[in-house]
Amino acid sequence: MERLNNIRVAILTEDGFEEVELTHPLRRLKEAGATVEILAPAKNKVKAWNGNEKDWGIEIEVDKQLEYADLNDYDVLVLPGGVMNPDKLRQNDNAVLFTKKFLKSGKLVAAICHGPQTLIETGLLEGKTMTSFPSLRTDLKNAGANWVDQEMVHDGNLITSRRPADISAFNDEIIKTLSGNNFYNIPA
Repeated sequence: MERLNNIRVAILTEDGFEEVELTHPLRRLKEAGATVEILAPAKNKVKAWNGNEKDWGIEIEVDKQLEYADLNDYDVLVLPGGVMNPDKLRQNDNAVLFTKKFLKSGKLVAAICHGPQTLIETGLLEGKTMTSFPSLRTDLKNAGANWVDQEMVHDGNLITSRRPADISAFNDEIIKTLSGNNFYNIPA
């Protein structure tokens, strides 16, 4: 596998992210050599929701507040799930605008589980084939997406997965795509 030394990744999150859906991509991308920053609206730390424990999990330091993040500083946007996290992000105009700009730019966007909720708010899912946690199926269809029940779907510059059990396929596809020579300006 080619090292991802020149790749910069933004993980956009809020309190209530599903712990493994942030920590596993974070670790795998760093191991592959990418520079990864945690972005969040107006916070110094964000708390995980640990689905196994049904309680609050770890706290993660925020590298940059969203209002200071520049799309041009990143090659990839990762949107972890959790029920609370994407629900908060989809109500945050800055988070939706940042995500929308990423999708329009042709840069890679990867969302897992409930993470696609933020993508729905962009209004840019018409004709995209996607997956998600099954409870978002109708929301994604209403947003114009073709929802499928698969562990991972890669359509243009968008990678989606269903749930924590699919995290390996999600991570592998992100790294495989970034290891290729032509991941920029993938048709959105």
